[in-house]
Amino acid sequence: MASWVALSTSVVEYFEGEDFYRCGYCKNESGSRSNGMWAHSLTVRDYQDLIDRGWRRSGKYVYKPVMNQTCCPQYTIRCRSLQFQPSKSHKKVLKKMLKFLAKGEISKGNCEDEPMEPTMEDAVAGDVALINKLDLQCDLKTLQESLESEEKKKGRSAKKAESNDLIQSQHTEEKLGTGEPSHSVEVHTVPKPGKGADLSKPPCRKAKEIRKERKRLKLMQQNPAGKLEGFQAHPEPLFLPKPKSNQPKSLEDLIFESLPENASHKLEVRLVPVSFEDPEFKSSFSQSFSLYVKYQMAIHQDPPDECGKTEFTRFLCSSPLKAENPPNGPDCGYGSFHQQYWLDGKIIAVGVIDILPHCVSSVYLYYDPDYSFLSLGVYSALREIAFTRQLHEKTPQLSYYYMGFYIHSCPKMKYKGHYRPSDLLCPETYVWVPIEQCLSSLENSKYCRFNQDPEAGINPVSQMRKLKVREIINVPKSNSG
Repeated sequence: MASWVALSTSVVEYFEGEDFYRCGYCKNESGSRSNGMWAHSLTVRDYQDLIDRGWRRSGKYVYKPVMNQTCCPQYTIRCRSLQFQPSKSHKKVLKKMLKFLAKGEISKGNCEDEPMEPTMEDAVAGDVALINKLDLQCDLKTLQESLESEEKKKGRSAKKAESNDLIQSQHTEEKLGTGEPSHSVEVHTVPKPGKGADLSKPPCRKAKEIRKERKRLKLMQQNPAGKLEGFQAHPEPLFLPKPKSNQPKSLEDLIFESLPENASHKLEVRLVPVSFEDPEFKSSFSQSFSLYVKYQMAIHQDPPDECGKTEFTRFLCSSPLKAENPPNGPDCGYGSFHQQYWLDGKIIAVGVIDILPHCVSSVYLYYDPDYSFLSLGVYSALREIAFTRQLHEKTPQLSYYYMGFYIHSCPKMKYKGHYRPSDLLCPETYVWVPIEQCLSSLENSKYCRFNQDPEAGINPVSQMRKLKVREIINVPKSNSG
């Protein structure tokens, strides 16, 4: 990698001094404080080093909050994508998308507009209980009828024996929450409605398993020798529970679940380099810009003159990163990209990302407010995590998903901590610390040093190596224009 990095040079204009700005999080008129520089060009390796030191770009402007002075400290956060497991609320969003694509179903739940980044996680977190109910009620009626049918074939003696065993076993149990042995426990053979399952009956199984077992027994009766295609005769009883697989579905299984041939909608995700020399980027620019304007005006209430073509180009289509295609890199190369979400031939969302040597860095997301019911913020974040894992297969050192800044003091920005496992960057030693170890400190103070080793600090040799590959033009603040 050193050979191709050494051929490139980064050119930046550093603005001396520290500027105070209006904070976009707490709305303090002069509380936000940061350092900044204009990047004429950056190698992906240099920008990787910069974001690993707490910097972040907005277009070609690269800035770093003065963490111990700014009103809302912004900590760089990354998700360890290889160990990521979707939460129940994440799965709900993915299932919602699959239902919409397959059958055109639209959820009747909370369809509030999402903010700039995928904060819809806050909205879906309260619906976790709904998923448990859906899993529990699946095929309940069919299963109950099947069990009652099988129960009629059993003799009363078997029922009585099972009930006696149940009573004896419950006599030895302890009272809930008291620690005292239970001396008298009344057991109902048939529980009252709402009091739980009938424990005198065989354990419940899915109707699909029962039907499969019946089919096997029927075929065995027709062919006593047991030589049946696809089945083998074995002496297990009818209601012996089968071992359950505890392997959860992977993120990829949930995203790329097969759709029926007659699916109601078609979703396609295209990766397009941010370059007006790229024909696909150029041909989709007009549609992408119109979507940006619609998003900014509807979600952020921006006036039309603040979301024109010039602002769009400067903010999301102008990148200092040089496209690089080393032999050991990903097939798409490194640089800045638009990940376009095409639904039935129309762009409904665009995720702006940077692909760097060690990570995929999320820059911005804009989407069609008409599709807010799909929670496109959360959905696109999950797709970008899956994309990071895909790139890792070809480029092993690329394994992290950077989500920008985590702001613990801003409730709307705390959602990023829900994509776990994740780490926060220590603002003093620049080492990564698991977020679980940081939260208690952040509850007590907005600004924290996460690395508890008092001897730890920045390696000066490492800093010198990084400065060696950069060309820096110092420009006084008064002359910067």
